[in-house]
Amino acid sequence: AAIIKTIIKILNNEKIKVISSIYFNPELAVKKGNLTNLKPSLYDNKSINRGIKYLNKSNSLDHVQALVVKDNKIISKEDNRGTKKLLSKSKNNFGGILIKFPKKKQDLRVDLPTVGLDTFKDCKKYGLKGIVLKANQNIILDKKKCIKFANKNNIFLKVL
Repeated sequence: AAIIKTIIKILNNEKIKVISSIYFNPELAVKKGNLTNLKPSLYDNKSINRGIKYLNKSNSLDHVQALVVKDNKIISKEDNRGTKKLLSKSKNNFGGILIKFPKKKQDLRVDLPTVGLDTFKDCKKYGLKGIVLKANQNIILDKKKCIKFANKNNIFLKVL
């Protein structure tokens, strides 16, 4: 990240503007709403709110970009090994919910939190019941395939 930010500064000094990938590929960004047939319950929403509060309290030096919540508790947090490792640590927490938001002060021009079909398959594999993303600040790859997979496997996708 530090190298990329340095390159962006150099480009800015040369009057070259770096633009977010979503500018050129708006179909990759997720829009607000429930994108699947299954919706989170009121109880799920309490856990989601707890996770979002935790993410909002983290400081700009934290590397937490995703976490798993369940029963109004933080079950596990992502570290530098990524979301796949986070989900594998959640295997004994059937019914958990993945929340994946940008880190504080994350440069969204070059680094957007991304989920794809593998993320949804891992959620199914480890028994998670939903994924929560942030509107226009997350990318979802193969959106139609992901939503179809989620609907088939009773996983919700909520975008705030």
